[in-house]
Amino acid sequence: MIPRYARPEMTAVWSDERKFELWLKVEIAVVQAWGDEGVVPAEDVRLVEQNARVNVPDVMRYIEETHHDVTAFLRSVADSLGPESRWIHYGLTSNDVWDTATCLQMVEALDLLDAQVKQLREVIARRAVEHKDTICIGRTHGVHAEPTTFGMKIAVWVEELRRHEERIALARQQVAVGQMSGPVGTHASVPPSVEENACKRLGLEVAKITTQVIQRDRHAFYLSVIAGIGASLEKFATEIRGLQRTDILEAEEPFDEGGQTGSSSMPHKRNPELCERVCGIARTLRGYGTTGLENVALWHERDISHSSAERIILPDATGLLNYALHIFTGVMDGLVVYPERMLRNLERTQGLIYSSKVLNALIESGMQREAAYAIVKKNSMRAWREEVPYRGLLEQDPEASSRLPKAKLDEIFDPRAFLTHTDETFRRLGLI
Repeated sequence: MIPRYARPEMTAVWSDERKFELWLKVEIAVVQAWGDEGVVPAEDVRLVEQNARVNVPDVMRYIEETHHDVTAFLRSVADSLGPESRWIHYGLTSNDVWDTATCLQMVEALDLLDAQVKQLREVIARRAVEHKDTICIGRTHGVHAEPTTFGMKIAVWVEELRRHEERIALARQQVAVGQMSGPVGTHASVPPSVEENACKRLGLEVAKITTQVIQRDRHAFYLSVIAGIGASLEKFATEIRGLQRTDILEAEEPFDEGGQTGSSSMPHKRNPELCERVCGIARTLRGYGTTGLENVALWHERDISHSSAERIILPDATGLLNYALHIFTGVMDGLVVYPERMLRNLERTQGLIYSSKVLNALIESGMQREAAYAIVKKNSMRAWREEVPYRGLLEQDPEASSRLPKAKLDEIFDPRAFLTHTDETFRRLGLI
């Protein structure tokens, strides 16, 4: 199944043409390995290398007759050869070809995703540096907490994507394997030496032990890594969606005022529809991850309960993530940021966000923590209820004002006081 929403490169990986091309590549590698063993005559190896072809329309037509894709494939390949065709699939069972070629497809798909994750990381890193000192309010539980910067907010995502790159590398290692071990994995019809030779030719490690299939914990991990990247994209997109709310409006995904519309009935709407799309895709990817885990348990040495699911979830999961990464990279590249609105929002709570600095200053002045906390809280709650400046209440409070002169309050009520280590954090990340 080819994901129509994927980028062309990803669609090509999962096309029927590519699948049968890789099946043929596996078959030829095995013939070459048998040739090295002295089983297949050198002239027959040469003829297979030179002439073996697969015709996809013929395969599809033969499937209607055989009801078996591998035998239909083998018939098409035999059409391109003479007597030497007898060596195609010699000693193999269907999954020796299917599983090994699928692993090659999975590696190709993952390499495309890896490049996209790196591209997104670079775009976010650039925007983070751009807004390293763009002050905004940090929120916990959705409520104003303390000042941060927009650059700090999204620099967190840079490091998160780096961790995903590490997971991608491990997933690639897990699935870059092949097998030619015969009907139940005993090598009764294909010796390990042929398997090792063929896998080396294909650029794959040998799965050290198999049944009739490569074990599906590998595929489950692969899909879990994809779902994990999707979860992070959902996290990032949810932040942008939150910041684009009308009552916040600190950042906004790109919008083409010339032709784009946000609503059929409300011409003023500028909706975060791209980020919402990413969030929906992430939920679907988690479902595919669950299916991958359920595919691990097969009956005895093999059944095909996993097969129908994998024909959907492997191309679909990689295609959907490919699409989501493409969308969100565009969002971050064209993201509109409103620093002035960030400052206005920061000031909406009349200075309550400086309460922690006030608390620490009172403690530093010699006051016990419990007493200092009570003063800070009392004035904070009044400022909240009455919507009056918090600093003014402190200046009127004898206990607070006696310990916090004007110069000290000026120092406390400066958002930059929270951000003295921003550069140090960016240096840790290697961004400056």
